[in-house]
Amino acid sequence: MGKVYVNRTLNLKRIRYLGFDMDHTLIRYNSENFEALAHRIMLEKLVADKGYPDSILKLTFSYDRAIRGLVIDEVRGNILKLSRHAAIRGSYQGLKPIDFKTQSQVYKSTYIDLRDPNYETIDTSFSIAYAGFFIYLVDHKETTEKEKLPDFHTIAEDLTMALDRAHRDGSIKNVVRENLANFIVKDPEVVKGLERFKKHNKQLFVVTNSDYNYTKLLLDYAITPYLEEHKSWMELFDFTITLAAKPRFFTDDSRFLKIDPKTGTMTNMESKLVPGIYQGGGARIFTNDLGADPDEILYIGDHIYGDIVRLKKDCAWRTALVVEELEDEIQKEKEVGQILQQINSLMDQKLPMETRVDDLISEQIEGGHTKHEKEIETLLHQISDIDKKISPLIRQQQKAFNPYWGEVMRVGIEESYFAYQVDRFACVYMAKLSDLLAVSPRTYFRSHKRPLPHERTTTLG
Repeated sequence: MGKVYVNRTLNLKRIRYLGFDMDHTLIRYNSENFEALAHRIMLEKLVADKGYPDSILKLTFSYDRAIRGLVIDEVRGNILKLSRHAAIRGSYQGLKPIDFKTQSQVYKSTYIDLRDPNYETIDTSFSIAYAGFFIYLVDHKETTEKEKLPDFHTIAEDLTMALDRAHRDGSIKNVVRENLANFIVKDPEVVKGLERFKKHNKQLFVVTNSDYNYTKLLLDYAITPYLEEHKSWMELFDFTITLAAKPRFFTDDSRFLKIDPKTGTMTNMESKLVPGIYQGGGARIFTNDLGADPDEILYIGDHIYGDIVRLKKDCAWRTALVVEELEDEIQKEKEVGQILQQINSLMDQKLPMETRVDDLISEQIEGGHTKHEKEIETLLHQISDIDKKISPLIRQQQKAFNPYWGEVMRVGIEESYFAYQVDRFACVYMAKLSDLLAVSPRTYFRSHKRPLPHERTTTLG
């Protein structure tokens, strides 16, 4: 089992209610297969519904072209990777990397204001195909179909339309229904953990944007067959809320509709919620009807914005985030551990030299002389020699991760903007739900003291 990583102290003994997103949290997907399907259907819809040229049908799917946490510049057609401070640390236009000089000319400041509606963040695994397709369409426009494809902003809007319509009209889900084994990963450990938490008098609930029929299909397939102490998932989960329209579920007070599980018919829910299956609604009403304090509810999801950010800001529930990429990323970090040690060792040699050069140059400027020129020249040659050793090591390290973007959680030595959001809004995070459900329901997750820069033992000079 993997680990649970702690950003803020969380005492599970105080948690009375555990809530779960369904897709990519309670139910695991074969992401590469699913995103390849989404790519194909978006292609077909752009040609059929938006009149895109048939030449785009040749654009193949590449799962590596995009990762979570990237930002799309819909005006310029660029894809950006940001640091925790929203500074640009990597960028592409189409399939071509943007060099630093061009990037500086285009953006003036390297810092991005993500409140600008022209920037769109890739917050969920369900957006990988969307981002990758945008990259290929931008490249196709620039190299092949400049006159036949619309501007970048329109391309982004058309892609959003195609993906939303594919989810709404059943184009994607109908294919999933026909071959569940190709798209859904069963995890009996999740079911075992859910029943274990139930024994500790935890009430369990689901809040999903999927409709009732699709929710029932997946839970019947991946949850019910592994239950030992409950007849079905309907008995396991006290509340199941479908078509929740997150993140609006966490901000609005929409009315709940009660669903009859036998017929799927719905009726208005005017009274206080009781255990059952619902559609719509809002988190504040749900919390009040439970008679719970917000910090007695832990919600686990995979969408950093739709499940975690808005929830944390508007409802004050406790939060846990599933970061599927984490498992692979941690393994690769272990594989490149020796390379990283070599890089750090060379940096330890280099930094004092750079400090010495700065001091010598300052002394010359302030003293009006040039008597340190020979030592400065020698040190600069030594620094250059070290840089020549570091550069191939860094390239070798990055090759272990995504070939275009590197790590999901880092950008160089800095945290990525995605990692910053995880740190700020998720109380705990893990690679998969079963990692959390494997711990004791009485666990006290304690966050560690994080040293501030002035508290670190390593200093320059």
